[in-house]
Amino acid sequence: MTDVLTKEQRKKNMSAIRSTHTKLEDKVTNELWKRGLRFRKNVKDLKGKPDIAIKKYKTVIFIDSCFWHGCELHGHIPKSNIEFWESKIHRNKARDLETTLYYTNKDWHVLRIWEHEINADINSTIERIIEFVYLAQRMIR
Repeated sequence: MTDVLTKEQRKKNMSAIRSTHTKLEDKVTNELWKRGLRFRKNVKDLKGKPDIAIKKYKTVIFIDSCFWHGCELHGHIPKSNIEFWESKIHRNKARDLETTLYYTNKDWHVLRIWEHEINADINSTIERIIEFVYLAQRMIR
């Protein structure tokens, strides 16, 4: 099946997709900041540019969107250019696993949050993140 958009339209569409400061990421980080948690966002010198990082406690948190990270519940492959999208999502999932293993092998605390978890109940997701960070903090001390 061919693309329904022209090359220029597709280029404009794809360039609008952001990797940092997404609505989802901003929703979570704003709420965490309001509740007193201090962190850095999208730290470039850490592998995988974690969405949230607290180096002092060796903690990284990734917020994974259902589409781009291949969620088993909500992820889907577009009907056009199927081979490209299957390969793309597969590479993303492999990179996520590699990044998670990298941090766990270095004794860092890694938490991955799915988009649908945030959308379903942001308050319990925020509480889960805060508990995770405080547990990591106690383990470091």
